[in-house]
Amino acid sequence: MAVRKLAPEELQPKSFAFSPENEAFADQQIAKYPPGRQASAVIALLWRAQEQAGGWLPRKAIEAVAAKLDMAPIRVMEVATFYTMFNLEPVGKYFIQFCGTTPCALRGAGEIKKVLQARVGDSGHVSADGNFSWLEVECLGACCNAPMVQINDDYYEDLTPQNFEKLLDDLAAGRPVKTGSQIGRRTSEPYEAVNTLQDPSLYDGSVVGAWRKRFEETAQEGPTEAPGLEQRAAENPRAGKPDSGRAIGRVIETPANRVAEGKPPIDEKDRADAASKDRATAVEPRKDEADKPAPQSSKSYVAMPSKPEEGAPVAESPTTPIAGTPPSHAETRRDGSESKPDVVVDKDNKTS
Repeated sequence: MAVRKLAPEELQPKSFAFSPENEAFADQQIAKYPPGRQASAVIALLWRAQEQAGGWLPRKAIEAVAAKLDMAPIRVMEVATFYTMFNLEPVGKYFIQFCGTTPCALRGAGEIKKVLQARVGDSGHVSADGNFSWLEVECLGACCNAPMVQINDDYYEDLTPQNFEKLLDDLAAGRPVKTGSQIGRRTSEPYEAVNTLQDPSLYDGSVVGAWRKRFEETAQEGPTEAPGLEQRAAENPRAGKPDSGRAIGRVIETPANRVAEGKPPIDEKDRADAASKDRATAVEPRKDEADKPAPQSSKSYVAMPSKPEEGAPVAESPTTPIAGTPPSHAETRRDGSESKPDVVVDKDNKTS
């Protein structure tokens, strides 16, 4: 978005005050809002101030609106510089907004722009007589009748270099001009060959219920038999799609098919091939875990200290069984007598 600034100081008027009519208009707009909410009328007052100033907003007009609404001038300045409908520099008596977006460009907007450049000058420049200035804008919403321009508050559509030149001549001379289409088109209807919706049967009621008549005639004739699925498949066979992984004409061998043919369900060659160690996927241990001992549970009730230099566990606790001794024959086996003195446990692990 382009940076929008106020006009240079040499173009700014020394003062601005609302006319009596616009002062009454401002009071009427402010009365629409609750006390303390008068700032809601800022756009309406800026628009009226622009009209009074000749189509643009001088600095003094912005300050007058701020004083009327009891707002900081910078807050009103923010609104005026944000909305492109507010002109911050002087414009001609007839301010032309030229649409240069795609629909108008496809319909010859480039030729209209050449007329503006030759007749008025560069964009933003006011003609020597003060009558015209122009600015290229985005879509104005009249694409059906492109190319078009907006002059002050009115649209002028279906432009050609010839009728646009004449339009500018008439405006400069003060002659009346026709708004809208410049080629006689009515609204956005087709031009010249207007032949849509002209069939009398659309309006005399003769086609009302016609669909029911066609439906009843079709029902009396009976349904038409369509060729069966097998017949259509025979007439238009569809081969398998090689790109989908299905081989054309190949019969898939299943255990059921092998049994039906008198063969074993599984081919011995396939069984041996599946059991071959060469087909197994070897999983290599990670280098950082190759020398790492297996994790031990921190909740073990049997201490199993070991001596890595000898490679065998040692009994350093009365609860540690000797390696290779069955639990039932371990002399140091915990049998629960430590916590229950009255319980006698024999060697067959029977309590009494």
